[in-house]
Amino acid sequence: MTNRISRRRFLGSVAGFAATVPAAQVFAGAPETSLRPVARASGIARRSVTPVETLIARAKLGGPIGYSVANARDGEQLEGIAESQGLPPASVAKALTAAYALDALGPGHHFATQVIVTGSVSDTGRVSGDLILAGGGDPTLDTDALAGLAADLKAAGIREVQGRFHVWGGELPYANRIDVLQPDHVGYNPALSGLNLNYNRVHFQWRKAQNGYDVTMEGRSEKYRPAVQFAKMRVEPRDMPVYTYADRGGRDEWSVARGALGDGGARWLPVRKPELYAGEVFQTFARSHGIVLKAPAPLQSLPEGRVVARHESRPLRVILRDMMKWSTNITAEVVGLSATRARTGAPPASIRASAEAMNAWARDRFGLQSMAFVDHSGLGEGSRISAADMMTALAQLRRESGLKALMKSFLMRDKKRRVIEDHPLDVHAKTGTLNFVSGLAGFVDLPDGTELVFAIFAANFDRRAALSKNQRERPEGGASWNVRAKILQQGLIERWGVLYAADEPT
Repeated sequence: MTNRISRRRFLGSVAGFAATVPAAQVFAGAPETSLRPVARASGIARRSVTPVETLIARAKLGGPIGYSVANARDGEQLEGIAESQGLPPASVAKALTAAYALDALGPGHHFATQVIVTGSVSDTGRVSGDLILAGGGDPTLDTDALAGLAADLKAAGIREVQGRFHVWGGELPYANRIDVLQPDHVGYNPALSGLNLNYNRVHFQWRKAQNGYDVTMEGRSEKYRPAVQFAKMRVEPRDMPVYTYADRGGRDEWSVARGALGDGGARWLPVRKPELYAGEVFQTFARSHGIVLKAPAPLQSLPEGRVVARHESRPLRVILRDMMKWSTNITAEVVGLSATRARTGAPPASIRASAEAMNAWARDRFGLQSMAFVDHSGLGEGSRISAADMMTALAQLRRESGLKALMKSFLMRDKKRRVIEDHPLDVHAKTGTLNFVSGLAGFVDLPDGTELVFAIFAANFDRRAALSKNQRERPEGGASWNVRAKILQQGLIERWGVLYAADEPT
């Protein structure tokens, strides 16, 4: 449960805090050498605002910090520090990916997954040729949707398939993972193609038994739990490493350390064979309707055929709203790749090539010179953008595309990290977090109706570079560093809420 405190209690605590600040800090203005311009007026509240240098020093983040804030109405910059320095955006990158996808595909775009048959279909429902499960790049396709497709196949009169069962994901390029620097077992770094299922994660569950452990690997959804064979798990008598992965015989072969399992548990593991995954699950549901399919076999090209069943995703705008809320990496990559395909007329060669196409789009669209993304999700640590460029893009998008409505609320908290109810500042933003990297960019509505647009980036490159691959899931000190980064972000936002509201009496 989220702890909440009232706005009145929060304001009282702020007043008490201000009384304890030394006079030299209470009456200190904005640092003249690093910020521009200075605050508009010199009211008591504005003179008591904590200086930026103090906020940064308290955060103890190490490494560069850059931010920029402007009036959203006219784009006039109000304040900034190192705003031209390119820094890793982490998942803040998804805000520009969403804009890229909306521009290329449109908010009403639907991704389609189809079942296609080749050859003739007899009066008794026998297909003389092959049956193909063809992906259309849907990043949200799940087990429930495949169950529905299998039911639709039966409703179309199909009873038997004489030929082979194929799966096709060539709508988009295949990548066996988004970022090669991440640990093998993290579910947020799966493979992707034009045919994806359950965000390309398989559900691994274990339970201690009399002679070891019972383990299952399933394509689980809210309604169904079909077992899969393409992904195998072995429990091995060791303590470390916790997981190992190998591509063996065209299948995902996992092992897990017995010493790490305890009595039982579950987690999602990334899928490296998304087309086989979707094919196995669809095969299971087809069998439940009496339609026996051979083992799924990938296709390199999609032949002509007749569509006998079709599933459409929700509209792109809804998909992007959920992506911004849950920060799903595979969604960002798939919609980014799909946008590049729509703009160029052909699948991009790779995630990196598609990201470069998005960089070029941003340069032409917004004049962003610092943007150099290596992917669409922000997972790759090589991506860079300056706070000023991110803020500039968001300011224009606010006026043109309604991107703000896709962003979730940023919860303001007190010193004990409890959510403040009815905080006077209404913030809609995209967060971004990697190990020792933190970003936040979006919009702030002030009580007087003023709207600000901003971007904040921070990174400690030394601490990040010191991590081994296996330390990247939960690095020592990473959680506390992230909390301090969020405290700094909130401190900056609250500072702006005082400095850049409508002028008050002095």
